Amino acid sequence: MSEPKKTLLRGARILGGEPGDVLITGETITAIGADPAVSGAEDATVIDADGQILLPGLVDLHTHLREPGREDSETVLTGTRAAAVGGFTAVHAMANTFPVADTAGVVEQVFRLGRESGYCDVQPVGAVTVGLEGKKLAELGAMHDSAAGVRVFSDDGKCVDDAVIMRRALEYVKAFDGVIAQHAQEPRLTEGAQMNEGVVSAELGLGGWPAVAEESIISRDVLLAAHVGSRVHICHLSTAGSVEIVRWAKSKGWNVTAEVTPHHLLLTDELVRSYDPVYKVNPPLRTEADVMALREALADGTIDCVATDHAPHPHEDKDCEWGAAAMGMVGLETALSVVQHTMVDTGLLDWAQVAERMSFRPAAIGRLEGHGRPVSVGEPANLTLVDPAYRGLVDPAGFASRSRNTPYEGRELPGRVTHTFLRGRATVVDGKLA
Repeated sequence: MSEPKKTLLRGARILGGEPGDVLITGETITAIGADPAVSGAEDATVIDADGQILLPGLVDLHTHLREPGREDSETVLTGTRAAAVGGFTAVHAMANTFPVADTAGVVEQVFRLGRESGYCDVQPVGAVTVGLEGKKLAELGAMHDSAAGVRVFSDDGKCVDDAVIMRRALEYVKAFDGVIAQHAQEPRLTEGAQMNEGVVSAELGLGGWPAVAEESIISRDVLLAAHVGSRVHICHLSTAGSVEIVRWAKSKGWNVTAEVTPHHLLLTDELVRSYDPVYKVNPPLRTEADVMALREALADGTIDCVATDHAPHPHEDKDCEWGAAAMGMVGLETALSVVQHTMVDTGLLDWAQVAERMSFRPAAIGRLEGHGRPVSVGEPANLTLVDPAYRGLVDPAGFASRSRNTPYEGRELPGRVTHTFLRGRATVVDGKLA
């Protein structure tokens, strides 16, 4: 039997701390720093990590992999390659596929495709309702009991707007410590909406998506979660008002968590003046005041984590007039750079806090074992090396994703993932897929 492969990361700054050496043996971290085992690792592959930040592998609670059904946009293979390039070792795959992931059979298919891809772990998210139609609960228990072990359920792309259905879902998943991840959008308030409702929408004459359409659903759902004693997670929170509601719910001790996307931390509705459909997304880009409130809430922990809402679309769905364009942006390969730009380089977060919000917390919310673990001896070697000094222009032509609908094309962003390790095996080396 051959000896397990050894890799020595020389001079890595764990969570942004002092430089040290980290030895990976097989699938596990086996020595750190001045440990004699590190100095005795002559047979290891050595990676010069001088000046680089070592983080636990990133975990995304909100990814659209599009398979089955929309393989023209993305597949599990291409999506997990994009995830690895972005520093992710696990992603949660949303249920709005064709067919919808509302049965044990479909979630198991997605789970197995993830295992076969080998670039990162794929944890399927089950639909809350049959066909995402909001009328009848899907097979929540069967999906949880399946090989996929589903713990997160969401009709993302649509809101569970019926209060009775939402209550029943919260009651059902409480039995196995599941969580309902809500796409907070009151449908009657957003009929025909094309962008954020405000000054810009009025000037452009585009249908507005008001902040209250998000905030009213969040208000209802935190109250329902408290009443039932269950867990609710707010997807892609986007307004200052939503922040205040979640902050209030947490002050009551209720089991409420929330995520923010990288694009809502950086981009505003002023960009819609270009009429470029690359900026069309749901929820829409909001105001500068909302962006600043979201950054502060992520910094103080009101918002628990960053989730990409990676939403790939084929060229023809975005290269058209604004009104006909699909909503969504790709985000896996740029997420960490945007977080460095908006949160680290501004002094709002340090790298240890980035690890908390992009690995530890999302893994805990999703109850994902083996991920979001400390960078310490005996832990799984799910790791990401980042060069924070790097500066470069975003070029979607080089993306691992099958789609190119990024709002950052041509924009300079800091930081680059140089290496990603999934259970000790390099999936990315020197910024390129292994």
